[in-house]
Amino acid sequence: MDDFSRDSRLGFEDAIFTLAPEGLGSAQSALGRTRLRTFITLRWLAVAGQTAAVLFVAFVLGFNVPLALCLAIIAASAWLNVFLSFAFQSQRLTHSWEAVLQLGFDTVQLAALIAATGGLSNPFLLLMLAPVTVAALSLGRFRASAIALLALGLAALMPFLSLPLPWEESGGTHLPILFQWGQFTALAVGVVFFTLSAARVSQDEARLVRALDAASVVMAREQKLSALGAMSAMTAHELGTPLATIHLVAKELVQQASPDDPHAEDFRLIAEQADRCRSILSAIREARDATDIVHARMPLDALVEEAAAPMKGLGVALVVRAVTGEGGAEKPPILARSPEILHALGAFIENAVSFAATRVDATASWTADQVVITITDDGPGFSPEVLPKLGEPYISDRSEARLGGGDMGLGFFIAKTLIERTGGRIASRNRTPPATGAIVQAVWPLNALLPRGLE
Repeated sequence: MDDFSRDSRLGFEDAIFTLAPEGLGSAQSALGRTRLRTFITLRWLAVAGQTAAVLFVAFVLGFNVPLALCLAIIAASAWLNVFLSFAFQSQRLTHSWEAVLQLGFDTVQLAALIAATGGLSNPFLLLMLAPVTVAALSLGRFRASAIALLALGLAALMPFLSLPLPWEESGGTHLPILFQWGQFTALAVGVVFFTLSAARVSQDEARLVRALDAASVVMAREQKLSALGAMSAMTAHELGTPLATIHLVAKELVQQASPDDPHAEDFRLIAEQADRCRSILSAIREARDATDIVHARMPLDALVEEAAAPMKGLGVALVVRAVTGEGGAEKPPILARSPEILHALGAFIENAVSFAATRVDATASWTADQVVITITDDGPGFSPEVLPKLGEPYISDRSEARLGGGDMGLGFFIAKTLIERTGGRIASRNRTPPATGAIVQAVWPLNALLPRGLE
């Protein structure tokens, strides 16, 4: 017991092992960060492959390889790994400048090994693409370009600073200079292609991560508001009984007190304030009639009305309709109130109101097995440049969008993601000429929106 008490009083500085802080406040802050363990593992693989290749060429093929020089160059990578393994925690995330230094070292080490075994005549020259591709995937555009230029610069020096290609004939052999420059050209094309393609893939991934991060923030806010609503309704319900008791007791004290009782005025004040509190709680109950707003049930048309309510009275006629589809019930189906759907529909309706000329229609329809919500406006519609990108996480300028046709950019992506999380799908298009405006339609299987226990 004494040992346990002593251990529990140990300070942070007395901890045996602590994890290095990553400094990640969001998904965006993780972009461009690679763990040190990844670099170490990749370098060990390179060391193993380079050693095996050199030994195979020297002892199996019997070529005249500068073995000592090659093994010394490979040993430099191995010693760097040993140093990094002991000096730093392998699970820590590297900073971008650290990654540049490590990939720069790998590029120089690989270029030195290739130069020692034939330079541009060496068929393994293609391996120079490896650090360039890793840089393009893990670093920003400027730093990745620096690694690519370093690789090309080292390759350009190889015709002047490289040893002959090991060959069966004594003294090696020299391939034609035109062939060597052809090798360099192929490497240059490969470096540019892999750098641009890997950077584009990395940028798309980064944009997607930022958009999903924004969607998570939106949902956290919606859930917080829903939780506050549920708490206010529960508080009003729970406080109703004790306030009624206080009010009743205060009324009795007022009736029993004589006119000259010095406490009579205090009794009346207590009764008045208790009655005021009851009125406040009654107003809260009327505004939040559900005891758990996150799982409250409401008709489909009421759901659309709630999403559209903040956009009414903004100078555009906003019409919400409920229409029975083929095989659908006479009355709108009762659905689970979903903060995701409310936010997504609100975003679509807000965009339609922003770009509509005079009117926006939000139509809810249902059949026996699905629910469809269609939002239509009479504005300029989606511009031809924007329409192919709808659903992608990009950020748009609303002032420019108004000139060329409406778009939502990141907001559309977030709303689309929220709809898909609830089991729905999104379709968008412009209205058929001569009509103008945009159409956004959300479709769900009916079972995906029913409250639990009603599927």
